[in-house]
Amino acid sequence: MRKGVKKATSTTLAALLKENRVFKPSKEFKSQAYIKDKSIYRKAVKNPQAFWEHQAESLTWFKKWNKILDWKLPFAQWFVGGKINACYNCVDRHINSVIRNKAAIMWEGEPGDNRVLTYWDLYREVNKLANAIQSLGIKKGDRVAIYLPMIPEAVMSMLACARIGAVHTVVFGGFSAEALKDRINDAQAKLLITADGGYRRGTIVQLKQAADAAVQNCPSIKNVLVVQRCKNEIKMQQGRDHWYHDVMKNAQSYCEPEKMDSEDLLFILYTSGTTGKPKGIIHTTGGYMTGVTFTSKYVFDLKPEDVFWCTADVGWVTGHSYITYGPLANAATVVMYEGSPDWPERNRFWKIIEKHGVTIFYTAPTAIRAFMKWGTQWPEGCDLSSLRLLGSVGEPINPEAWVWYYEYIGRERCPIVDTWWQTETGCILISPLPGVTILKPGSATKPLPGIEAKVLTEEGKEVKVGGGYLALTKPWPAMLRGIFGDPERYRQTYWSRWGGKYYFTGDGAKIDEDGYYWLLGRVDDIMLVAGHNISTMEVESALVDHSSVAESAVVGIKDEIKGQAIAAFVILKDGNTPGQEVAEALKQHVVNKIGAIARPSKIIFTSDLPKTRSGKIMRRLLRDVAEGRALGDVTTLADTTVVENLKRKYEEET
Repeated sequence: MRKGVKKATSTTLAALLKENRVFKPSKEFKSQAYIKDKSIYRKAVKNPQAFWEHQAESLTWFKKWNKILDWKLPFAQWFVGGKINACYNCVDRHINSVIRNKAAIMWEGEPGDNRVLTYWDLYREVNKLANAIQSLGIKKGDRVAIYLPMIPEAVMSMLACARIGAVHTVVFGGFSAEALKDRINDAQAKLLITADGGYRRGTIVQLKQAADAAVQNCPSIKNVLVVQRCKNEIKMQQGRDHWYHDVMKNAQSYCEPEKMDSEDLLFILYTSGTTGKPKGIIHTTGGYMTGVTFTSKYVFDLKPEDVFWCTADVGWVTGHSYITYGPLANAATVVMYEGSPDWPERNRFWKIIEKHGVTIFYTAPTAIRAFMKWGTQWPEGCDLSSLRLLGSVGEPINPEAWVWYYEYIGRERCPIVDTWWQTETGCILISPLPGVTILKPGSATKPLPGIEAKVLTEEGKEVKVGGGYLALTKPWPAMLRGIFGDPERYRQTYWSRWGGKYYFTGDGAKIDEDGYYWLLGRVDDIMLVAGHNISTMEVESALVDHSSVAESAVVGIKDEIKGQAIAAFVILKDGNTPGQEVAEALKQHVVNKIGAIARPSKIIFTSDLPKTRSGKIMRRLLRDVAEGRALGDVTTLADTTVVENLKRKYEEET
């Protein structure tokens, strides 16, 4: 990376961003990287199917495919006729070498307890759990719901299902009983794996209690398997509920892995839908494993000696792809952490990096902005010298947060891989390759080898330089295969634009003169102000660029004249006092950064924003607040009091 970047002050950051400085891989990093030149892009363009076939060959197959791709738009089949097992590729193939004694999972509980599982430990536990699940009547093709905290049993449950050919659907442990019920019923799951509870900010999250409330209205559930995590008092229903440790005690130590067809279902993962009904995104085995194995190795330059920490929850696709399947297929050592980044203090993440010698750290921009708000004293008080690469995931990262991350966490020596992908894409699609890509703060750079993307107008014309809709123009192995039980919804949601020719990502993007992609967030986060498309992310980045602002969230609100006006919810950095003078200064700052058309009509100061436990800002609820509507569904929020307090404060001020 570029040397000589000055230590951060707001002036230095502003100068860096104004100069649009770029960051090159250091000679040292490049010399040791898997990919040292750009020939891989040329090979992929020359023959995309041969490129993906070569990547698939890094996995262990029971039977090789007879056709690489069968593409009947919008339905793809990859490695047709091939036989494979995801669990075998993550565990079994590593145990006949010295890797068997390598740490697979280094787990840190929020209260301070910890466990280390070697690949041999993981192999034994997953085999026993697979047999235990089968003893509860689960067979190939059955669906199993997993509702667990961030404990190793979550990963084991996924792998055990994959081993026997059962389809897992992981439900985020922060979801409500109602959300759990809806997902179980849609998937028609027969077994629920949960825990008595989990820890979050020093308190016990009552998972079993929520599970009981959900299962009352889930007729498909025949058995509930309960991990004893917190030893809190819970109710166990005789005949239905089984303690995890009891069924594991008598389980056989080996379970033959099911030989799965490449296109057999691996998992269902539910994501938000515009109709309010969650969409069950389905991923199959061979193509998905190819995508996550390739991207884990090359995007993160993942070496055998690395300690890899993705801070996501396994309830999200990031946890599926970059805690479980991708890293473990590459025989990586993975860190898992159960709790909050600010418990018991705001240096918990940095303490974990220091303790375990983490070399690769992959987290969300929302978390990075929180770290910025808390102050540099927390990371500066810890030894982060083990880090060699940083990653960003989940939403576009604003340039100021990128530079802060580079300076204070990476200490000016770690490349940052800013990654774009979705639940639907299965794996990372747009990202730097850290040994060869010149980085621009705030840009996910370019599509990976084997991925073809374009920025299109509403009419489907390609935008060479400028903004529009991000589209994917060719199939890729890890792509979703549909929506569970609803192929027509799949067509309408993803393939109805542009004559069904391209995949509609739902995201806006700009492409610059160098062909770099700048993601603008969801299209429904694009505001139409007086006939002009303005990205919420652009306005948020402009606000956060101001020296007094820690975080912001922007929404479009109804305006009789403009159609939409801009309302900005702003969290100030410690030591700054909200008021009319500050509000006017922020409005003018946005004008200076973007233009008068982007001037917010309202600035609402707040101490917090409504977020899910994964850190996603719920802009839908902010629109409800700003437009005086009744609040919509709040069941996925980490803290429901945040939006209630914000609504009360907003009503008092207006």
